[in-house]
Formats: sequence, structure tokens, C-alpha cells
Amino acid sequence: MAKLLVKLQRYFRRKPVRFFTLLALYLAAGSLVFLHSGFAGEPTVTGSQHGPGAGEGPGLPYLGVMQLSRGFKAAATMPEGGRRHGPWFKSTSKEPVERGKAGDYGSTQSRVLRGRSGHEKEEDRARYIGCYVDNTRRRTLRGVSFFDYKKMTVFRCQDNCAERGYLYAGLEFGAECYCGHKVQASNASESECNMECKGERSNTCGGVNRLSIYRLELAQESARRYGSAIFRGCFRRPDNVSIALPVSQLMLNMSVDKCVDFCTEKEYPLSALAGTACRCGFPTTLFTLHEREDEQLCAQKCAGEEFESCGTAEYLLVYQTQVQDNRCMDRRFLPTRAKQLVALASFPGAGNTWARHLIELATGFYTGSYYFDGSLYNKGFKGERDHWRSGRTICIKTHESGQKEIESFDSAILLIRNPYKALMAEFNRKYGGHIGFAAHAHWKGKEWPEFVANYAPWWATHTLDWLRYGKKVLVVHFEDLKRDLFVQLQRMVGLLGITACEDRLLCVEGQKDGNFKRSGLRKLEYDPYTPEMRKMISGYIKMVDTALKLRNLSGVPDDYYPR
Repeated sequence: MAKLLVKLQRYFRRKPVRFFTLLALYLAAGSLVFLHSGFAGEPTVTGSQHGPGAGEGPGLPYLGVMQLSRGFKAAATMPEGGRRHGPWFKSTSKEPVERGKAGDYGSTQSRVLRGRSGHEKEEDRARYIGCYVDNTRRRTLRGVSFFDYKKMTVFRCQDNCAERGYLYAGLEFGAECYCGHKVQASNASESECNMECKGERSNTCGGVNRLSIYRLELAQESARRYGSAIFRGCFRRPDNVSIALPVSQLMLNMSVDKCVDFCTEKEYPLSALAGTACRCGFPTTLFTLHEREDEQLCAQKCAGEEFESCGTAEYLLVYQTQVQDNRCMDRRFLPTRAKQLVALASFPGAGNTWARHLIELATGFYTGSYYFDGSLYNKGFKGERDHWRSGRTICIKTHESGQKEIESFDSAILLIRNPYKALMAEFNRKYGGHIGFAAHAHWKGKEWPEFVANYAPWWATHTLDWLRYGKKVLVVHFEDLKRDLFVQLQRMVGLLGITACEDRLLCVEGQKDGNFKRSGLRKLEYDPYTPEMRKMISGYIKMVDTALKLRNLSGVPDDYYPR
């Protein structure tokens, strides 16, 4: 055998062309075998048969062998149950799915047909109910919403809505997800829901002002009933209660669950318990929720639940339901070019993204940026792509300092935050994203000390530069904005030249967190600041405090001290 191999080796050394010819024939033969197996299609799977991996998880169907690309005209033989869509899609249709002709795949019609073929099947957790009209002024689904212009999928939208206990999930414009307990709009033609999902081209995610809506069959009943209703406090009964809280229902067997359920069903964001009466409404100037009373005044036991309080006829116990207040959700670009450039200036980590969210809700106009952050654009900040001098946005985010950059703006809102919190927030963003967290190794490694040494001086010089070179600067402390959002937002909107609608600002209070707040579940269990760091930062705090007071402004908030 060894002699034979040596002879072959010598032979091919003398005649290499023949060697490569044989190699090419071998590869060609292998390719033909592969192509033949592809044209043969996937095997039919009967009810009791299972493919590879069956039994690895409940309800996971066998996906079959990989299909050939769309260019082949010969259609693969489909199993009797029709096209399969993975664990979320179980087909009940007995009709085989027809493939379009080659070249038709890019058309709008083929996308609609492809979307419908997936939609019209029953699913484990969701059932497609149709394409519906949507309106930015009066949403079809009025629960929470979120956007992702890069990775939105049907599964992600359904999962987020189901997790919050909603009955319906709707996708629009390929990237927007809306949740709700009731569909309040008319049907549209299926051909109008023709936009592919940004995160999965194989599915349809609505269209322009059109929603692809799913009913969530297995939403948790407990979450649906009580869900994430937020306790707002005990409040005195408003004078014009029938106007302030226009919908009411007598409930002799009253409980918090029943009142929250009732107001959720009626699509109101506020649920107010008044003894045996349940009232629903919006926060308005007649009922602002700004003057809380002692909770003992509302401590009357519920008739239907002995361990809960249900308020009284004079003092109402108020909860915020899952229904989203849409009075402040519409946003657009400025109709005419702005005459002045207004900066929203802050040190990184001082809450600039959150402030942009609040300003957009309060004014109804998009904010812009000195930079471009694709992740923020994908989350709904559509002004992110505009050049900062475009004049189409209400204000411009910037972290810049220095005379030349600052003098480019006609006025500014200067957002200042406690440096200890700002430095940690920016460190988390740098290593974990806008709402993520830095890893433990980063805090304990060399990254954190180097970061503090470089960024702590910048915190001070950023504020000092804007106070020195800014033409018209409104100072807003992050802590004051959190503590008294209504008043501080009024100041900010006033500088922007927008007349503040009080009802809209009250709506913003109910939507203030948005999707840009880090969870408090991963707080550090230790103080990352060394005594040397604290000494250095305290010196910068005193420097900024002195500069503010020299301009007849209030100094830094008390909670910056002591450290």
C-alpha cells in the first residue's frame, strides 16, 4: 500500500495538471449530489414522527432540511401541514403554500402575501387578527409603546406586550410596537400592511399608519388584571369630580383589582377608588395629582378585599393603569426652519437623553444632536439623523465645551448633575450601553480609576465654560428636574419659545421614564470612589458652586454634599 502511494505521489508531481483535473471532477460530483438532495425537498413528517432534536423543548416542531434559495423554479415538496414558522407559529391550514415566480420576491404584493401566509395561522401565544388603521392623534392601541428601527421583530413586540399583561400587540412602520387592551379602529386592506420587520425580513410589521395586530392568547391573567398599575397616592376629591373623572361605576364589592380593571377596559390612565365608587380619567388642571394627602385619610377597608384600602367619598386613592396617555405622544419636525439654535448641553451621564425624551413629549417636536447615535435613532429619536444646523429640531443635544463650540449656539439649557452620579452613569453607558451596566471587572480593574481621573475635571470645566461663553443659559439641575418635573419642564419649554399646555405637561408626568431609565436591580454593593477620588471631586463641586453663585444663580443642590 505504501509503495502504491509513493508511485501516485511521483506520478502527480510529474503531471500536476492531471491532479488538479481529478480534484475538480471530485468537487463537481459533490456539488451535484448536494443540489440533487436540495431539489428532492424535505421529507413529509406525519403526526407521530419527529425530526432531529425532537423532544428538546415543548411544542417545538421539526424544521426539516434547509431549503434552496429563491432562484430555483422547482418548488420543494411541502409537508401536508403547510409551511412551518418555528415554535411560535403552528399551522392549522391544510392548503399548500404556493411560491411566487422568480423575480417577484421584491415586489410589495409578494411581501404582503408572504406576511399573510404567516399571519393567517394560529400561534401558541398569539393570533393574527388583521391590518388596522392607526392615527397618531388617537392611537388604535393605547397602552405602552416602544420603537426599534433596527431590530424589531413580531416575537419581540408580542413578548413585550404579553409580559405587561396586554391583550393585543400591534406593529407599525416596520419598527414600532404598540400594546393595548382594546382595538379601537376600523380594518384596513391587508395590502396596506406591507412593510417588512426591521429585524426579520420574513414577517410583516404593519405599514404607514397601519397596524398588524395580534391577540395575545396566553397573556398572564394575573398580569392582565392588576399588571403594573402604579400607586399615585391619596388625593382630595376634586370640586368638579364628574368633569375631572368623567367615567364612574358603583361597585358594592369594591377592590383595587376591580377598579383598575374597569378603568383599563375603558381606556383611561387613572383609576380612582372612592369607597364604593370607581372613577376613571386623565390628569388635568382639575385633577393634577400634585397635592398628595396623608394616606390615612384614604384608609377605608375595601368591601371586596379586607387587606386593601379603597378610599372614601372625599379622599380618593389613585392608581395609574397600564393605559398610555396619548395626549403627549405625537411628535414631528418643526414646520418651518428654526431661527435660533438652542443647545441642550450637559456633561455625559447627566441625563441628556432623558431630558430629550421629556422635551419631545412636552413640545411635540423632535430634538436633534451634535453627534449621530444610531442606537438612539433606532429607539425613536428621529432627529438624530439630521445635521445639527438643519433647523428642523427644537433643540440640539451636545456635550461639547470650549468657546468656539459654545458660541455656535444662540441659547442653551445647561443640565447639571451630581458628579458622583454622572460619572457612574457615563461609565455604565461607556461599557454597557444607554440602559446597560458596566461589568464588575471594569469597576475593579484599571478602567474605573483612569476614567475618573480623566472625566472628573471635565465635569467642572464643562459647566464653567458654558457659564462663561454661553449667550443665554438656563441652568437646570437634574435632581430638581426629578423632584419637580412640572415646574422645571415649564422653564425649559419656555426657553424654547413654546407655549406650554398644562394638560400636555401633566401627560408627560405620567410618561416621564420612557425606555431610557436603568433598572435599579444592579446597583453596586460598594462605593467605587476612593478617598483620593472624593477629595478631588469635592474640590470641583466647590468650584462649580462658587461660579453659579457669582452669577446670582442658586448653587449646587444640597445632596451633592457631604461626600
